[in-house]
This record gives sequence, C-alpha cells and structure tokens, in this order.
Amino acid sequence: MRNVYTVKQVNTYVKNMFAEDFVLSRIYVKGEVSNCKYHSSGHIYFSLKDESGVIACVMFAGSRAGLSFNMKEGQQVIVLGSVSVYERDGRYQIYAKEITLDGIGLLYEKFEALKKELAEMGMFAPEYKMPIPPYIKTLGVVTAKTGAVIQDIIQVAARRNPYVEIILYPAKVQGDGAAESIAKGIEVLEKKGVDVIIVGRGGGSIEDLWAFNEEKVARAIFNCTVPIISAVGHETDTTIADFVADMRAPTPSAATEMAVYEYLAVKNFLIQGEARLKRSLYQIIDFRKRELQQLALKLKYGHPRQKLNEKRQYLVDLENKIRSNLDNGVNENRHALSLLIEKFKGLSPLNKLNQGYVYMENDKGINIKSVSQVEVGEFMDIYLSDGKIVAEARELKLEDKR
Repeated sequence: MRNVYTVKQVNTYVKNMFAEDFVLSRIYVKGEVSNCKYHSSGHIYFSLKDESGVIACVMFAGSRAGLSFNMKEGQQVIVLGSVSVYERDGRYQIYAKEITLDGIGLLYEKFEALKKELAEMGMFAPEYKMPIPPYIKTLGVVTAKTGAVIQDIIQVAARRNPYVEIILYPAKVQGDGAAESIAKGIEVLEKKGVDVIIVGRGGGSIEDLWAFNEEKVARAIFNCTVPIISAVGHETDTTIADFVADMRAPTPSAATEMAVYEYLAVKNFLIQGEARLKRSLYQIIDFRKRELQQLALKLKYGHPRQKLNEKRQYLVDLENKIRSNLDNGVNENRHALSLLIEKFKGLSPLNKLNQGYVYMENDKGINIKSVSQVEVGEFMDIYLSDGKIVAEARELKLEDKR
C-alpha cells in the first residue's frame, strides 16, 4: 500500500531537516538587497540575489537593535542567520539575526566594538568633558596642511576675530600612519599651550575617515588637558573622535565659530557695558550728592545752636501762652465773679430790707417767718436796713388767706 502524506506533513518534515543541519542553523550569506520592505510591525522583509538566483529573507523586529544602517535596494550586504522553511507557503527563507554592509561591514563591526569598549571605560562620559573657553587667544588645529579645511578655519577665524593666533600642526589624516600623526599633533599643540584644539578633516567614506576611529586618537583626545573640538567629515559623519572630544562640530567652519569669539560683538558689548556703567555711576553720584545735601540740612537743623534757639523760642511761646491763659482766666473769673455778685445782690437780705422788708428772729436767733412761731409777750429782734428794733408781741393775728 502506498504512503500518502499531507502538505503540512511534508513541509514539517523538510523544516525539521533544515533545523537538524548544523551549517544552516548559523550561516553567513552575501548578496544584493532587493524587494526590501519595512513592515509596520517592525519586521523587515527582503530578498538576497546574485547572478545565479534569489533567496527570501526576514529580520524580525526583535533583532533590529544590531542593525546600524537603513537597508536600501541594491546594497551589497552580508546576512548572518538561519535557513528554515515557512510551512504555510512551503518555501525556505533566511531568518536574519545580523546584517552588515559588504566590504565596509567589517569596519562597521570594528567601529561598533571599539565604541562599546571605550564607552564602558567611561571615555564618553559627560563629566570628563571640558568647557570651551569663551575668549581664546590661540587656536590649535590638527588637520592636513593643504585642502579646504584649514582655509575655511582661517577665513572664519579672521572674520570673527583677526587677533586670534592660529597654530597648525600639519597632520596626515588618511592612510597608513594617520592615527599616529593625529595623536602626535594633539600632544604637540597641548605642549604649545594653546587655548583650544580643533581636530578635523573633510568628508569621505568610512575608510577615508578611519584614522579618527582608531583607539590611539581616542586616547590622545581623552588625555589632552586642552579642550578639543572634533570636526571630522560632514554633519552626517560620526567617528569615535566625535564621542571622545569635549565638543563635536558638524563642520570645521562650525568648529571655528564655536572656538573663536566674535571680536566686534564683544567690543560692542563692552562699549554698551561701559555706557551702562557710566550711567549707573552718574546715577549713584547724583544720589549720593542729594543724600549728602539732605544730611547737611539735617546736620544744620540738628546743630546745638539751632536746638537752643528752638528751645528758647519754645519757652517764649510757652510764656506767652501762659500769660494768655492767665489773662483769659482772670477775665473769665472776673466775669463770673460779676455774675455771682449780681446774683448775690438779688439774694442779699440788705437789698430786701432796703426795699421795705424786715428780718425778724426770736431771742434764740431763729428766723421768724410765720405768726405761729411767736407767742404773746415774747421778745424779738426786728432788723431794718439802718438798724434793729427790739419788740414785744402784744397781740397775734392770723390772716385768713382763703
């Protein structure tokens, strides 16, 4: 009887054959990138081809951390991965773990390895970065003695501040011995006592810029006691020197602008500052003059002679006030006394007696106001305005007032 297998069984069997093959579990494959697509999930789907054929590839999102470039059509790459069967479609493909550019791929790997090593040593740490002095007198430059870089630096520096001295160390910046030349230039300029050093060159391929990725140059920059600005290549180029340097500039011209202050701007700032300082001093002097005038006036009014005169005037005023108060009091009292006299006159018995009235009292000195107070035969004294009559009561008559 014949054995009949399902499609799934066949695909699974083939997949297991691939999985058991040691070579296919970790293999490097070189080819040209085609049909490259970045999926929204983060996966990358592409194909590798050469003159003889094509093989499908996929790099899952979890493996993309080690991809240092954007994949494009036509790139020559080396893919590290495993070959297996995608059971649903029944076709085999490469599951990529790492992808490097062919030719320069080894340089990129070397670059990343050194970068990781130096970072772990702390050579990129911000606490080791030195600030760029704001006002320098001497600028050291490590670059080729010919080419656009040194000319750009000279032109920018002359425009910003013609008084800054530029000391060039003509280093070899490409090829054999370039790293040693650059490191030597940094050491020489450091001994010269320059204020800032610019280390740089123009743009180029990774091979052209490789001297600035050497550990020898990185250590020379890190150990230098003079602040260093790295200006290697164009803005998109990045080297190990950029990470170690105290500051990175996108171009040599930009590095010069960072290092050399603008003389006219500083001069105008100082002129304006001088004017502000003079205005402030004049204001302070005017204020102090007014303050001294006020103190002199206070001193004048606070002089003992002035105080004595004030006290004398106060005594005179007080004396006048007392006299005035006494005069007013005497006049008021006189007026009040006159009123009392007039009032007493109205109450005086003599006044009543002068009007024909008499004042009577018994022998006991009690004023007699009623007939009921007198008995027949009782003596009494009758006072008139001009004397007294002693009388005896012979008869008493009580008047009926009804």
